[in-house]
Amino acid sequence: MKTLIFTLLFGLVYTFPSFSQESTDSAVIKEIETLSKDKWKWMADKNMEPLDQLFDAKSMFVHMGGSWGKQQEMDVIKSGNIWYKKAEVYSVVVNIIGNTAILLNDIDLEAVVGGNTVVNPFMVTEVYIKENGKWKMGSLTFSRLMRPVKMNSNSK
Repeated sequence: MKTLIFTLLFGLVYTFPSFSQESTDSAVIKEIETLSKDKWKWMADKNMEPLDQLFDAKSMFVHMGGSWGKQQEMDVIKSGNIWYKKAEVYSVVVNIIGNTAILLNDIDLEAVVGGNTVVNPFMVTEVYIKENGKWKMGSLTFSRLMRPVKMNSNSK
């Protein structure tokens, strides 16, 4: 009987932390998904203040036409040189590695570039780092997909 009780207690002690870790990861994943969704809205609305707080000073941005740091990305958004008009998100995957979150978004992005409206299918990689209790974006990379655009012209 003592062996059975010991076995059950031993099993509970080693199982409970894994449940706790899973729920913590789920909460962090939800937080990152929400942050990413908010970021798309802030970019579409050219809402510079929360973007300035989100983008780390050393963050990097990779586009089809080049790559640059935070200040140039902020300038591009503010000037409207690229207007991230609408991101239709089809799937989101988040992986947590220590204090780093890597998020993949399968999206169609409607953007105005040089006065022309374009829609492209992208896999967007977002890298977030948690420092001093706050998530900061370290990188945003657009990789054009070969799949056809899914965005319905009625959903614009």
